[in-house]
Amino acid sequence: MLKTKITEMFGINHPIASAAMGPFRTNDLCIAVSEAGGLGMISHTNVSSKGFESNYVDAMKKNLDYVVEHTDGIFGFNVRTSRVEPGMDKLISETSKHIMRNPKLREQCLYALTSAGSARRMPENKDFQKLRENSQIKHFHVAPALWLADKCVAAGCDGLVVNGFEGGGHQAYERVGGVPLLQQIQKKYPDIAKIAAGGFANGTGLALALAAGADGISMGSRFIASIESEFHKNYKEIIPPAKAQDTIVKTGNLSIIRMWRNRYSTAKGLIKSKEEKIAEEQALLKKRAVMSEEELKEEYRKDFIKNYAIYEGDVESGIVPLGQSIGVIESIESVSDIINKCVKDAEISLKKASNYIV
Repeated sequence: MLKTKITEMFGINHPIASAAMGPFRTNDLCIAVSEAGGLGMISHTNVSSKGFESNYVDAMKKNLDYVVEHTDGIFGFNVRTSRVEPGMDKLISETSKHIMRNPKLREQCLYALTSAGSARRMPENKDFQKLRENSQIKHFHVAPALWLADKCVAAGCDGLVVNGFEGGGHQAYERVGGVPLLQQIQKKYPDIAKIAAGGFANGTGLALALAAGADGISMGSRFIASIESEFHKNYKEIIPPAKAQDTIVKTGNLSIIRMWRNRYSTAKGLIKSKEEKIAEEQALLKKRAVMSEEELKEEYRKDFIKNYAIYEGDVESGIVPLGQSIGVIESIESVSDIINKCVKDAEISLKKASNYIV
């Protein structure tokens, strides 16, 4: 057993969280991680346990209800707070009210993670403030650079997800690696709870993070390659034979994104400026504003499959988010085996390291 601020803060057995991996649905993975004593995560997505939804609010409510029905463990949810996210403030409000109405959700959904935008949007939301006053929920924000950690602390966050550039999916334009970033933030903010993310996939990584001042780790690619995760088997099977250098960084929907090196990611003309991406998103919002619910569902489905063909098993025609930690993942295993081995190996590494002290 490893006892840290994270295990004590959330009442969990192991200082290991599953990463937010929107736009994919991660309900089954969330349940498996929570059941194994870790901190599960419901991702920001318009895909619910029922299929594609016409809005993020309905998807989030259905996913919260699904997860809490299938586990008694602790878990959280993610909201991307980018200015181009449609209905982001409504999503925070409606999610907060939904949790407030369900006593079981109030007891188990204790981890609110915001990312890819302002750290202030959630704590300034009146409905989230009420939830915070009437539950033990903690607000963390993803900090991929020191100056962004400053903003998180100023916003009153309970903790930080210190996200290194090695990680898969959307990354920050600052491109700071996880080890120097963790050292920077630990030096300036030694007392705030920290979850290290980006490049972690085993016990060695967990031991490294804890020794450097983190209170736990978050894993994405490692949990994609798990038996219980709902990702397509073709997605999972990419990982064990892959090398760390098999990822590439290009401009994605919200920022730069680290993805698997396939036909799509290596094609010319993929890179677009930040301004171009914002303009595209704004045009899309105007287009969708006049659509019916059924039209929106079909629009979301087509857009999803166009960008993330891997959802249906196509490994070459779209974005396949993966981090550099794929270079140390050798097999597809159960979530409980992944977590237990990670903790056991971290204990061995930390005990061995203590022998250097004389």
